Amino acid sequence: MTTTKQYTQEQLAAQPIGHWSRTAAGLVIGGLRTALAEEDLTQPHWWTLNHVAGAPAQWTRPALTAKLAPYDDQHTDFEALYADLTARGWLTETDGRLTLTEAGEAGRLRAHDRNAKVHARMREGIDDAAYAATIDVLRRIVANLGGDGDLP
Repeated sequence: MTTTKQYTQEQLAAQPIGHWSRTAAGLVIGGLRTALAEEDLTQPHWWTLNHVAGAPAQWTRPALTAKLAPYDDQHTDFEALYADLTARGWLTETDGRLTLTEAGEAGRLRAHDRNAKVHARMREGIDDAAYAATIDVLRRIVANLGGDGDLP
């Protein structure tokens, strides 16, 4: 476990939230992207696999693209992504509805295991109450600044 220096509440309260939230986001996203790259996947691949796995034969390409595009900072060509997953044999389409194949589910599970290691490392020394409080504070900051503070 990583040890961090202890500071007073006053010292911590004086810290710039933008710096710490941007730094944390960069490290979390970078760690997840590195883990996914081991499976030759991007985050949009990962999102696609999870959404399709969660609702087999329910998602159409346009609906799934509309759902995922707002989260995508990589300007993904989702049609090319669907073609890639189909060419790998991970995704099929019947009557315009997407479903994972056995190979796709196996790939999703391998990627899940890699991501779980990143999440476990991130959460070392942080109990559920502290993590939940952090998320709640960030949600409030987002809402206070006019963003959507609801859970995705």
